Amino acid sequence: MKFGITSVLAAVLGVALVWFVWMWGFCRFYVEPDHMAVVTAKVGKPLPPGQILAKPGQKGIQEEVLGEGRYFLNPVLYEHKILPVTIIPPGKIGIVTAKVGENLPPGEFLAEPHQKGIWRRVLGPGKYRLNPYGYQIDVVDAISIPIGYAGVITALSGEQAPPGEFAGKNQKGVRKDILQPGLYYVNRKAFKIDVLEIGVNQVSLLGRLGGEVLTKGQLESQNVAIDVLQSKVLEEQRQKRRSYVAETLGAAARQQRPADREQGMQEPERTRQELLRRQTATLLVPQYVEFPSRDGFQISLDMTVEIELLPSDIAWIFSRYGDLPALVDKVIMPQITSIARNKGSEYGAKEFIVGAGREKFQSELTKTLAATLRERKVIVHNALIRHVEVPDQILEPIQQASIAVQQNLTNLERQNTAKRLAELNTETTLIEQRRQQVAQETAKLRAEIKADEEKRTAEIRAEAQKRVAEIAKETAAVQAMTVRTLAQAEAQAIAMVEGEKANGLQLKAKAFGDPTGYALLKLAETLNPDVRINILHAGDGTLWTDLEKARVGDLGGAVKLQERK
Repeated sequence: MKFGITSVLAAVLGVALVWFVWMWGFCRFYVEPDHMAVVTAKVGKPLPPGQILAKPGQKGIQEEVLGEGRYFLNPVLYEHKILPVTIIPPGKIGIVTAKVGENLPPGEFLAEPHQKGIWRRVLGPGKYRLNPYGYQIDVVDAISIPIGYAGVITALSGEQAPPGEFAGKNQKGVRKDILQPGLYYVNRKAFKIDVLEIGVNQVSLLGRLGGEVLTKGQLESQNVAIDVLQSKVLEEQRQKRRSYVAETLGAAARQQRPADREQGMQEPERTRQELLRRQTATLLVPQYVEFPSRDGFQISLDMTVEIELLPSDIAWIFSRYGDLPALVDKVIMPQITSIARNKGSEYGAKEFIVGAGREKFQSELTKTLAATLRERKVIVHNALIRHVEVPDQILEPIQQASIAVQQNLTNLERQNTAKRLAELNTETTLIEQRRQQVAQETAKLRAEIKADEEKRTAEIRAEAQKRVAEIAKETAAVQAMTVRTLAQAEAQAIAMVEGEKANGLQLKAKAFGDPTGYALLKLAETLNPDVRINILHAGDGTLWTDLEKARVGDLGGAVKLQERK
């Protein structure tokens, strides 16, 4: 019996050991952080046609993946593969393309999470464990709208919006709402974002070189990551504009180049100027302003027009005209050239060079251009004429006349300058004389002020000494009066005290009835109590002999005996 139990225990321990070695040695695996395990089942029900990922109990790549941690799978029934998870950093988004799920309805190309195709929603920054055999994640940049720009949204899915109207929800087309400056996680497959400049921009016409558009108002951000995103967004927008210019404006530019050569512009110089313009210009356009003057001369203008695009109007402008190059090409440049030609033809060539005609032309051009473009949501602030090119046959006489006038004005100014210089020298001499006179008067005034101050000081000092003497005199008088009063008071007090004492003595003497008796009383009161009086009776001997035998005590007793007798 004992042997049987031992055998059973040994068998159990053996099975446990084999199981432990099997599970921990062959079945165990570990998924590290930021990784996932894709499991493939070797047994189970076969997948239906068209299905890529298997559900639990089906044979094939399992749809569910395993996250971080320790797992135990039978290597006979399953196999696994460790893959990194998808990490989307800040400033990026993930666009998911699902290979599994339900088929999309006809005409729809954006899918929901349970459908096959490109997901409508995007993945924001974070970690995601989607089975790479069923889902593809494309990590792209988010949309960063810089300061000074606005993002115009164009929906790419849904029913087409009615012509001339903004797209609503579930409609395809340009939307009314715009994206303000900031960071947006937008699905580029669902929406197209065009970044347009808002605020004040410049449209310049550079004579026969054509024109350019300069934008301003963009502020630099302190966030490096945002700077990178903004630069990418702006570069994408610039690439769209280059494509537009190459396709739409390229032919017009090529047609005008022969005209440049006819005017005598050398190819190297023209190329150099175009390269310099491309370093700063946002958009180059081939149009320029040239018109005949009222007296038949050909005039060419260089001008700069300051325009402003409001954020509230930018979506309307984009829906009707497109991006800024299209707006400039279709609206702004035609209006500038047309109005400039119409207004410029009303002026003579000379008025563009001298007089107030040029300023008047600029004012009329600004007002007319502002009124015309206001209907198209474009605000015009200024239309500035920088340079006017006129033919040499009229320019040279005007210049010579102007030079003669200026030379005459220069001569007059020289004469005036010499006259003013003489007047200046005279005034300088007078100023020196006045300076010396003022210096003498100042010295005299200082001496008078000093003498007056010394006089006043002496008077004040004498007055002070006089006042001190008067105060001393008054003080001495007060002191003398005080001494006299005190002496009189003291004498009066002594007289009163001594008088009262005399009155007391008189009363005492009167009480005795005899002044002699009172005098003896006072004498007795003043005697020393130790004094003794001896009364001696002289016998046969002499007084001096008896005194030699007497003692002080005997004298006292004798005195007392005499008193008793």
